Amino acid sequence: MDRRLFNKSLVATGASLFAPAALAQDAGNWPSQSVKVIVPFAAGGTADALPRLISEVLTNVWKQPVVIENRTGAGGNVGAETVFHADPDGYTLMASPAPPIAINQNLYPKLNFDPGKFKPITIIGSATNVVDVSNKLGVTTIAELIAKAKANPGQLNCANQGNGSTSHLTAALFESRAGVKFNHVPYRGTAPALNDLVAGHVDVFFDNISLSLPQHRGGTMKIIGVCSLERSSQLPDVPTLSESGLKDFSAIAWFAFMAPPGTPDAIIAKANRDIVAVIRSPDIQKRFLDQGAQPIGNSVSEAAAFIASEEKLWGGVIKQANVKLGE
Repeated sequence: MDRRLFNKSLVATGASLFAPAALAQDAGNWPSQSVKVIVPFAAGGTADALPRLISEVLTNVWKQPVVIENRTGAGGNVGAETVFHADPDGYTLMASPAPPIAINQNLYPKLNFDPGKFKPITIIGSATNVVDVSNKLGVTTIAELIAKAKANPGQLNCANQGNGSTSHLTAALFESRAGVKFNHVPYRGTAPALNDLVAGHVDVFFDNISLSLPQHRGGTMKIIGVCSLERSSQLPDVPTLSESGLKDFSAIAWFAFMAPPGTPDAIIAKANRDIVAVIRSPDIQKRFLDQGAQPIGNSVSEAAAFIASEEKLWGGVIKQANVKLGE
């Protein structure tokens, strides 16, 4: 809050400032009770698994229960709205992938929260997207996929997890950079899209590495490209899209701890310090990698700058591709 506005508010409504003052005073003792971490997506995926790994250790670090609560709906908006309007006392946090933090404000005509006003704590990890192709498609490289798509404009069926999902936007970014056009086929989540790719009902799918890797290793489909700037340690022989001619192509899934607007900086700093220490512990690093995720654990300012860059990236993709929900 701007200090001039703060002072004016103090003069006008001194009593109303008791709660923020108390929060600042209590920040040194935080947490003194259980902490709820809302995950705005369903249990079972990477977005849920990573914060659960962290919460197990934080419970011991903070000597207080750290409880994960899945509150799903509207592309993550339901859970995000809950956290946004929670008391800014550090006892309700959010662990979320990109959509309700850096994407949905460009997709939904109206949100009941302002993603830009969340207070970042840290980016906990990332997982690269990959380019999956059906065995029936008959391509083994990104160059071959581009050539086939150019020879058959709008004819290759590209699965996604739903309109406006990360997989849909990654495909749109690929179309823009490669100069191709797919026929987009939305599904209700990753599993049915991946199943139809394996069955050969669709041709290509831009998916998160964690769920695609077992299918690739089993030979039921192929991963032909990695969407991060560096090769994945789990797929060292698969080139990045940048190496395949799409310079600086980057599309990753990432996961962040966030706090409600107005949460005291002292609480944010302590949460960052403790969560980053957990992420950097050898055991958690290994368990992240086992989940197909790269551990990060950066500073508050680094997290804020990264989120801003991602919002700019995906906002531009949505505008250029004219992505609309329900289409």
